[in-house]
Amino acid sequence: MNDIMKLQNGSDIRGIACDGIEGEQVNLTKEAGNLIGGAFARWLADKKGVDISTLRIGIGHDSRITADSLFEAAAKGIAAAGAKVYDCGLVSTPSMFMTTVFDNFKFDGSVMITASHLPFNRNGYKFFDRDGGLEHDDITKILETASTLSIADADLSGVEKVDSISVYCEFLRDKIKKSINADDYDKPLKGSHIVVDAGNGAGGFFVEKVLKPLGADTSGSRFLEPDGRFPNHIPNPENKQAMESIRSAVLENKADLGIIFDTDVDRMSAVLPDGDEINRDAIIAMMSAIIAEDYPGGTIVTDSVTSDRLTRFIEGIGMKHHRYMRGYKNVINESIRLNNEGILSPLAIETSGHGALSENYFLDDGAYMAVKLLIALAKAAKENKALSSFIDGFEKGFEEREYRFSIECEDFADYGKTALKAFEDNAKAKGYNVVPNSYEGVRVTFDTDEVKGWLLLRMSLHDPQMPLNIEGLREGDCDKLYNIVLSLLTGFEKIKIKK
Repeated sequence: MNDIMKLQNGSDIRGIACDGIEGEQVNLTKEAGNLIGGAFARWLADKKGVDISTLRIGIGHDSRITADSLFEAAAKGIAAAGAKVYDCGLVSTPSMFMTTVFDNFKFDGSVMITASHLPFNRNGYKFFDRDGGLEHDDITKILETASTLSIADADLSGVEKVDSISVYCEFLRDKIKKSINADDYDKPLKGSHIVVDAGNGAGGFFVEKVLKPLGADTSGSRFLEPDGRFPNHIPNPENKQAMESIRSAVLENKADLGIIFDTDVDRMSAVLPDGDEINRDAIIAMMSAIIAEDYPGGTIVTDSVTSDRLTRFIEGIGMKHHRYMRGYKNVINESIRLNNEGILSPLAIETSGHGALSENYFLDDGAYMAVKLLIALAKAAKENKALSSFIDGFEKGFEEREYRFSIECEDFADYGKTALKAFEDNAKAKGYNVVPNSYEGVRVTFDTDEVKGWLLLRMSLHDPQMPLNIEGLREGDCDKLYNIVLSLLTGFEKIKIKK
């Protein structure tokens, strides 16, 4: 199992779990899952300073077709190490963290089997303890330990099945009931029409266990049935086909709101009644506006590819915008760091739809964000306003694009670093507005009659690539920004520029 270290993907473990795509070889095997489960139990016991036999660990999964085999593998590894295993079944990733919090369970740790929105042949493991999701170094340690272990068998007849998703949904329902001062306390969503697109992932529970019990009309909801082959569209709020699916559901059913989740429900986006998509910068603007009254002057931490118009909006509602590095754990940890330093930061959120609130354990939870939207929808209606009123002042961009330039040399990291420095120097020499204190890459903004918009060139965290994000505010601005980038990168032939 020397290749087990290659399964690390930041603060998660991911790999190819089954055949089905030509040229992709399985590397997340049942044997690997067994070793990883045993290693997690040992890591958790070591962190807590307790005997493994005292540990209680829950395991859940999304709708992927390899969920059962990877559950059995990890469960045997954990049980053989001496810990007690609980089977949470089909759940969301955020609900698995909450099993370490809820009094019903208070597990010492939990495991979620998921690979988010990746193709059907992929899968992976996410881990939690009561401090939250594990960090990059924790995953490295677990995999290092796994590489020293031997396959361990165990009798799983003692594994206890628990209905953790129902407890989690009760928590969400209570949040809505207590926040909406409705005449009918038990049916605060009565009269509202909400459609959900779960993309055949794990998110169907939100309709059956949250919306319907609270009185909402959910007719027209789509793809609620779990199907790990994802036959209808990629369960990803960043995917155009997925967003068009929920958009058409809203328009066809004349719904008050559309909600779309990714596979494991740690991300979400939305659609308004007129078909306007509330994703990427718009979902950040919406969530910032919803919480602005409760956290005046607070700092919203986002990833690096957010727009200048988002900054203007956030500052316009009396809050601060702090761009940071991409990666949901990076954004969350930066917000936590600010709070620890005495700087109020209530929200960490990426354009991908990962959003974590300080009021909810800084857990990136798509269902909890949906709850915040539903509460805002109800409050706006009481004032005869639409949900869109929260972002009335948010400017619309004309076009945004992302490119990935490959770096074709062995020392790609050093080559890319040199290219970025030259790119920045060339931009300054041209008199362009290079944004100071960028945490990631080089950001340049433009506000002239000739071109309006911004660009960000950076190095990929792991791959020999330089991602480029650009946004133009008028027709033709994106092409102009792209040509400016080409002119600033002249001389770096090992960077393959492709349109």
